[in-house]
Amino acid sequence: MAAPAGSLVAAVLAHSGRLDKEHLGARVGRLSRRVEELKGEVCTMINKKYSEFLPSMQSAEDLVAQVEGLAKNIDLLKAGIENEVQRDLNVAVAEFTELKQQLERDTLVLSVLKKLQEFDTAIKECNSALLKKQYVTAAQQLEKARSSLRSLESRRGFELKILKALGTELTVQTQNIIYHLGEEWQKLIVWKLPPSKGSSSLEAVVLSELHLHTVPPQDEDTAVPPVAAVLQALAVLGELHSKLKDFGQLLLQYILKPLISQPSSLQPVPEEQPDVFILRFRSQEFALDESSPMEVFDKIRLVFEVLHKHLLKVPVEQPGEGSKEGRVTLAELLGELIWEELSDCLIHNCLVNSIPTNSSKLEQYKEVIESTEEFEKALKKMHFLKEDTTALLKYACNVDSHFANKKCQDVIMAARNLMTSEIHNTVKITPESSITLPELPDPGSGDHLKMLIPSNSVHNGTVNLGSESRLSPFTLCLPTCRISSSVQQLVELAYHTLLEATASTDLCCVQLFDCVRNIFQLFYEVVPTYHRENLQKLPQLAAIHHNNCMYIAHHLLTLGHQFHYRGTGVLRNGAATFVDLVPGFRRLGMECFLAQMRVQKGEILERLSSARNFSNMDDEENYCAANKAIKQVLHQLRRLGMVWQDVLPVNVYCKAMGALLNTALAEIVTRIAALEDISAEDADRLYSLCRVMVEEGPQVFTPLLEEDKNKKYQEEVPVYVHKWMTFKELMIILQANLQEIVDQWADGKGPLAEEFSAAEVKSLIRALFQNTERRAAALAKIK
Repeated sequence: MAAPAGSLVAAVLAHSGRLDKEHLGARVGRLSRRVEELKGEVCTMINKKYSEFLPSMQSAEDLVAQVEGLAKNIDLLKAGIENEVQRDLNVAVAEFTELKQQLERDTLVLSVLKKLQEFDTAIKECNSALLKKQYVTAAQQLEKARSSLRSLESRRGFELKILKALGTELTVQTQNIIYHLGEEWQKLIVWKLPPSKGSSSLEAVVLSELHLHTVPPQDEDTAVPPVAAVLQALAVLGELHSKLKDFGQLLLQYILKPLISQPSSLQPVPEEQPDVFILRFRSQEFALDESSPMEVFDKIRLVFEVLHKHLLKVPVEQPGEGSKEGRVTLAELLGELIWEELSDCLIHNCLVNSIPTNSSKLEQYKEVIESTEEFEKALKKMHFLKEDTTALLKYACNVDSHFANKKCQDVIMAARNLMTSEIHNTVKITPESSITLPELPDPGSGDHLKMLIPSNSVHNGTVNLGSESRLSPFTLCLPTCRISSSVQQLVELAYHTLLEATASTDLCCVQLFDCVRNIFQLFYEVVPTYHRENLQKLPQLAAIHHNNCMYIAHHLLTLGHQFHYRGTGVLRNGAATFVDLVPGFRRLGMECFLAQMRVQKGEILERLSSARNFSNMDDEENYCAANKAIKQVLHQLRRLGMVWQDVLPVNVYCKAMGALLNTALAEIVTRIAALEDISAEDADRLYSLCRVMVEEGPQVFTPLLEEDKNKKYQEEVPVYVHKWMTFKELMIILQANLQEIVDQWADGKGPLAEEFSAAEVKSLIRALFQNTERRAAALAKIK
């Protein structure tokens, strides 16, 4: 089956090959015919284009020939130009340049000659006008000459030796006209001053006069230059500024400032005569110590009005400006020169002194504000001030701030003086006494607190807390003690300042409240530093300072609350409080007093250190030393008791004296308990020394001046002296036998066991008694 299939495939392939060869042959024949057709068409087109190209080619060759001919002609012309025309052109340019330079030189020479002619003409006309006293014309011509000379000097590369001579001539002419104008100025404005110009006394001011010759004499025919001509000429020359500056300084020194500083003693007296105006002062015999700003403003306004009438209203034209814009009056120029200094003087020597020291007078200050406004308006009307100048009025209208600043300054100065005064000047404070305080105004509806000071019912009776409980009328009151009178005045000052704040504006109220806080903060910083040496050395001053701090802290607790319903702003919103200062003041007082206590304790221990440890009392020398130490300690305590008597509060006094006495007793107990051997004679002498302490120690407790009242506190010594019972038990041991000591111990439950430890009792027994069976038995029971 395989062979027939293969033969069949071969037969099919052979047949397909024959079919493809026939098809390809047909296509090749068609293509050959098409190629022949295209060849014929191309030959035809080429023959047609060639026949058209030959004439164009011939025309182009003709044009090339013509161009080559023209190029040859151009080269010939160029050669001719370079050889002949360029030479002639260079010669012409050189001649033109030379002519141009000569023209420029001639023009420059002509302009220089013209400027020289203008300079010469201006100088001649200036001299001519100066001879005729036509000062404005002379000044203008001089400025023209100056302009011409400046133009000549500005030309670079052109210098003339004559310019230096011209400058010298211009300077001479300038100084000449300035000299003449200066003479005219001195004739117009004459100052008659006292011999000593530096003197500012009232006598010197009264002798000062200002003469203004602003009106020409009626009986003379000579032409006198008017004031305006002299002033305008000075303005043209730029000298008016310096003249006005000198005039303004003299006006300030001899007229305006004396009127401000001594207005009640001086009265300006203007006098107008036919050819002169005179301004002088008349001294007022019955002058007031202080004068109001209204009086000062009236007198200064009078001075400016007469000066404006006779001098300051003269208009002058500023050089270099237009006729309208540059035309100003003498008052405007003078105001620019002296107003700043004059306004400062008015503020610091007049308005500052008029600021009220009490808020109740602030309403009256409106008169000052109105007067200040009228004063500034009058000066602006005379053109002495510009329209936007309001320095005085701004200061006067800001009276609330100035009042607060002045009030705070006065309060701080008063407080500082009190703080640096003597501490030992004291006043007695009792629960019954109350500080002298101002009565506050009625806070209004809803507030039942009518006065700052508690009502008398509180002092005279008790306060009901309910149906059964009652409080003493002196609950929360400061105990009886002595404080510095300056501190009492300081607290009164704080109350009065806060009362002032309640009647002031919000801004002023805040400043005054801060001022009161600053008072107490200043006390905290100043007093311990300023009085440091005395507080360290003098026990009484330390005690007084302790009381002062506690007194201030006592008032600070309620100081802000008392004004809570009467203020506005900071006082009413609850921020007005001084409670945060209380801990600091209490700490300040305690630290000072405790430092003094440490000094006294150190002195007690130092004296007891000379007692030779209370050992070998059978030695007379040792006994005398111990006895002397005991007496010195008691003397020190008695001295302190007298120094602090009626100064410290009773409870503080007793605690302080108890602590010092306790220090002495504890030191004695410690020294005696440390002894290893105590003979019978030593014990007797130690007992006698201890008895002195027990008998005389309570006598140092004298807190009150009345002796009979001190017995109560002397009987309460064990309350304040912690080692008192320990000391008495020690005395018992020194005189007791073994059995009595054992009984006092009572198996650790007796009074001896409460004061001494078993080891201490055993040590004392070993020191007091010899080593026997009885002592051993006693020691065995002490456990």
